[in-house]
Amino acid sequence: MKKSLLLVLSFVMLAAFTLAGCSSSKDSKSSEGTADTGKGTETQVQQEKKEDPVTLIWYTIGGPQKDQDKVMTEVNKYLVDKINTKIDLKVIDWGDYSQKMQVIAASGEPFDIAFTSSWAFNYVESARKGYFYELDQLLEESGKGIKEELNPAFLEGSKVNGHNYAIPTNKELPAQAVWRFNKNLVDKYKLDITKATTLESLEPMLKTVKENEPDVYPIPSNIGPFLPFDFALEGIPVGVALNSTDLKMVNIWDSPEAKQVFSTMRKYYQAGYLPPDVATKQGNEFEKTGKWLVDKQHTVPFADVSWSESMQYPIISTPIHEPLVFNWSVTGSMQAISAKTKHPKQAMEFLNLLNTDKFLRNLVNNGIEGVHYKKLSEGIYEPIPDSGYSMPAFTLGNMFLLDKLKNDPADKWEQYKKFNDSAKNAPLLGFQFDPTNVMTEIANVKNAVDEFGPSLNTGSVDPDKILPKAIEKLKAQGIDKIIEEAQKQVDAWRASK
Repeated sequence: MKKSLLLVLSFVMLAAFTLAGCSSSKDSKSSEGTADTGKGTETQVQQEKKEDPVTLIWYTIGGPQKDQDKVMTEVNKYLVDKINTKIDLKVIDWGDYSQKMQVIAASGEPFDIAFTSSWAFNYVESARKGYFYELDQLLEESGKGIKEELNPAFLEGSKVNGHNYAIPTNKELPAQAVWRFNKNLVDKYKLDITKATTLESLEPMLKTVKENEPDVYPIPSNIGPFLPFDFALEGIPVGVALNSTDLKMVNIWDSPEAKQVFSTMRKYYQAGYLPPDVATKQGNEFEKTGKWLVDKQHTVPFADVSWSESMQYPIISTPIHEPLVFNWSVTGSMQAISAKTKHPKQAMEFLNLLNTDKFLRNLVNNGIEGVHYKKLSEGIYEPIPDSGYSMPAFTLGNMFLLDKLKNDPADKWEQYKKFNDSAKNAPLLGFQFDPTNVMTEIANVKNAVDEFGPSLNTGSVDPDKILPKAIEKLKAQGIDKIIEEAQKQVDAWRASK
């Protein structure tokens, strides 16, 4: 019995140890399984985040870039880490951009972001056609950095029917027309360009150069003489005087200022100050030859330096008017979000980053360090010639984030900001004319402007004889109806403000 009892106890103890071991093994495996599952879930979430980013299609304007894919690979690595987004960048050549983007937008072909402006893929027209996403709420939710960076006039001046439909590039805000001079001739004949304040004030200088340099045409091209008006729409002589307080719309060609300009240009043409074929002459060959004295351009800080470097001889300029913020200067470079995008929040997050993140902005603009540019010091770089990547800086976003070239002034961007802050608003800033009710008249008037404008602007015809005919043609084609419609709209706009 003792032996039996011992045997039973032995079995019981063995069974107990065996059960305890099994339980321990199960608990260990269960614990290990839980730990593995936790780690697996965490890793899986991270992998999903990295493997499934949103891809945004971004159309912009410029020349083809051999290394575009290489640069965008680096851009996308950075974006995935920052906002889990990738960019599919599509660059369309300068001359084709407007037409191709109109087809893409009208057909409903998918895109998320596109370059738009007053001169390419027309911003106001495209916004009114419903191609662009209204950004007011998105700016508040995901674009606060943009609002902090931009001068308020950028967003105010680019509103369409009271709403923003694109993000302006943070660059020069105003426009300022200047007389631009070939300094070699200025120095040679000791000309005082500080006296060049009006078109008429140029006459003594033009006369001196022509008498001493008979093979030089002092005014080399159709300079588009300055008229002191804020135009209601591009290419149509309808607008208000720059000093207007009542915002009265007028036929600009039928104004004393226009008659004076056309008469002065006629006088200059007859004196031989312009080429005989100036009304039809294309291009700027004169910049290469240096055989010219003065033309009219719009300036930015350090423009004289840029012009001098480009032409490889010294250029100086003097202002025609103070810096003024026009609708067309505000909308000269913008990024819009497609009205049909499936990812409006991510598109705005990307634009916000592009306009606030210095590393991203320089990567998109300059490419990869050591491949497309050399870093000379902190914030200073030098492009590598023919590297395969050279994007137009003003089309891509906040320029004030860009590194400077080695010859740029140390205070380049500070001077730009000072230039912007010094500007005054043109009287129609924020007013966007809706042409819907006068589309036929606008097309007809534009044809008349194209017919008479080049010859009147260059003095190639006698304005005493031709200007009355031009004004009569404008009236016959419906300019008075355009003026009436513009006046009605501007009165309502002013009342709403």
